[in-house]
This record gives sequence, C-alpha cells and structure tokens, in this order.
Amino acid sequence: MLKKKFELIVLLLVLGLVSIAQMANAQSEEKPIVLLISFDGFRHDYVDKFEAPHFQSFIREGVAAKGLIPSFPSKTFPNHYSIVTGLYPSHHGLVDNSFYDRDLDLSYSIGNRKVVEDPRFYGGTPLWQLVQEHGMKSASYFWVGSEAPIKGRFPDYYHIYDGSISNETRIEAAMDWLKLPAEQRPQFITLYFSLVDSEGHRSGPQAESTKASVLEADRLLGLLMEGVEASPLDINVILVSDHGMHEIPPTPDSYISLEQLQQDLNRTEYTFVSNGAHAHFYVNDQKNIKKIYRELKKREEGYHTYLRKDYPKNWHYEGNASRIGDIIVTMNPGHYLSSANRIKEIIETKSIKGEHGFDPYEMQDMQGIFYARGPQLKEGLRLPTFENVNIYPLIAKLLGITELPEIDGKLEVLQGVIK
Repeated sequence: MLKKKFELIVLLLVLGLVSIAQMANAQSEEKPIVLLISFDGFRHDYVDKFEAPHFQSFIREGVAAKGLIPSFPSKTFPNHYSIVTGLYPSHHGLVDNSFYDRDLDLSYSIGNRKVVEDPRFYGGTPLWQLVQEHGMKSASYFWVGSEAPIKGRFPDYYHIYDGSISNETRIEAAMDWLKLPAEQRPQFITLYFSLVDSEGHRSGPQAESTKASVLEADRLLGLLMEGVEASPLDINVILVSDHGMHEIPPTPDSYISLEQLQQDLNRTEYTFVSNGAHAHFYVNDQKNIKKIYRELKKREEGYHTYLRKDYPKNWHYEGNASRIGDIIVTMNPGHYLSSANRIKEIIETKSIKGEHGFDPYEMQDMQGIFYARGPQLKEGLRLPTFENVNIYPLIAKLLGITELPEIDGKLEVLQGVIK
C-alpha cells in the first residue's frame, strides 16, 4: 500500500514536471510582439527640453536616435503612412495632407471621411497586412490607412478615428489585445496620440502649455509601460512621431495670405491646394505652366517657387505625377500660408503658432523621435538621425518576416539595434 502511494506521488511529480516543461517550452515559442506608438508632433528635442522622466528612462534602457527625419512633406498623413509602408509619399500615394488627383478627379483631405476610407488613395503593403500575409494578427487603435480596405483588407482589430476617445481608453484596449489567447492575439499593434501636436499648433513649440502636453504624454507612456512590464509576453515597444514643430511669430511679415499669393493669377487656369507650409498648383493646360510660374517667381518674398523638374531630390517626388502639383510653392522658415481672416486674428491676438510641413532636410525643427525598447533590442544604444522609411524593415525583422515587398527603406540602417 505504501509502495503504491509512493509510486503515485512519483507519477504526479513526473507529470507536474512534464507540464511545467511544456509550459516553459510554449512560452519560449511565443512569437514576439511589436507595439508601435505615435506621439504626433513630438519634436526631436522635447524629451530633454521639457525633462520627461518616463521617456528618459525608456531611452536609457533602449535605443534612441538623435532625430527621425520625416519624408517630404513633413505632414501627418504622408508620414504615418510612410512609417507603416516603408515608402516615400510619392510611392505610396499620400503625397500630402491635402492634394488633388487628376486621374480620379478627386480631392483628398484628412477631414473628408469618404476619401480617407477610399482604398484607391493607398498604395504599398501596410505592416498590418504584411503580418496577416505571414499568418499573424494585427490591431490598430488609430493609424493612417487602417480605416481603408487596402487590397481589400483591414487590420484584424481596428477603430474608426475618433479624437474624443480618451488616451487611457486606447491604452486599455491595447492591453486587452495582449491578454487575448495566443491564437487571437495580435503580434503587431499601433497606437496613436495627438495631444502634443494639437498643443504645439495652438501655442508653439516653446510654450508652457506645450511642455504640459509633453509631460502628459510622458504620463501616458508610464501607464502603458506598466502594462507592458506586467505582461509575460515578449513585447518590443517602438515610439515614433511623424514630424516636429516650428514656431511662427505673430507678425505681418510671417504670413502670406492665399489671396496675396494668387493675386494677378487667372484662377480658372489651375486647381490650387494649400497645405500651409507649401501649396500645389495643378495647371489645367500645360502651356500655362511657365506663365504662372513666372508670375509667382517675380513676387517671391517669404517663399520659393519650383517647377516639377526642379523639385529637390530629397523630396522623392518622382512618382504619382497626377497627385503632385506642376508648380509647388514652399514657405521659408518663419513664414506660413493662411487665409486673410485667420492671419488678421493671429496678429490682433498676438498668437504664437506652431506649424510643420517644411522641408525636413532644411529644417531640424521638422525632425521627430525614434525610441525603441524590448527583449530583442539593445540597451543604451544611440543612433544618428535616419529617414522614417527604414522603420518598416526593422519591425518586419523583429517579427521574423524576411520576405518583404518592394520598399524604399533598408534593413541595414537599423540592423544594428537588434541583439
């Protein structure tokens, strides 16, 4: 009888050890997860400038670039989509926040829900689709492109953008996705926060209220990392921003009105789309291009005028000609294009504003952030500035994906951050 009890105890111990081994093996086979987080408008120098403690801790324990170079134009939609496709804007299709497409005879703008959800505007293979193609699930709590059925598909879990949804709710949702059973759990998740960009526009990058928004973003990062560190999963967290922010003084010389820019031009000869830091002229009849160009050029003050053949190479504006203006006007640093009424209000109220969209190769203020931390990433590594299209192949590598579509980004730029 005693012998049988002993044998039973030994058997139970063996089964227990087998079970533990199986659990450990299952944990070791858990695929890594990438959590990609955007703090819109978070300039490259905000962490040190405003002494954000959770960001500083994150940087000490991970990888940090001196700055992240956005694609031209340094606007929200083109750059969020460049990050998740590895393509420059003229190659993925979102050439600006607002533009006209001659072939579709449609205007795209970020506030137009119908066009934002129209898959004809989006090229490339977003990361959420790339992971799906390799048998993994993806999730997005807001990201440019995630609301359109690109190539007929959405992320496995996604939300239609609603700026009124609290930032805490977004974090809670991401944590809930991570708690799903393995077969339902997404391995690639995006999160988006707009608070720093919004305040930077309202008050400029030097304001105390902008500092407060950065410190609130810092609090959110601390909250998010609490959840990540409490999870037993291998989670790599990548923090980015789409662009920086540049201060525009409230003086008459700082602003050019839409009416002033187009004075003496025949507006029936072109379609005009302003993005503030620059504007596109889509000329109806090609024979009028040089005439319009000469008129803009002779009145050039506070801006530069370019013909298509002269667009700087760093813009990578060689594709999607139907969506890019025949003539582009770019504002000089410290200058911005706006309506006469808005300019009048800004000057009367002496309101300092923050803006972006300028050439990121000419203005350091346009640079954003790249910080990364996780079990697959090195600690305490510092990187020089690099272009945001290179993030795509890094994320693919972290997820074990080696077969990539044709992209502009290169893995060798960030290969060294992986352990």
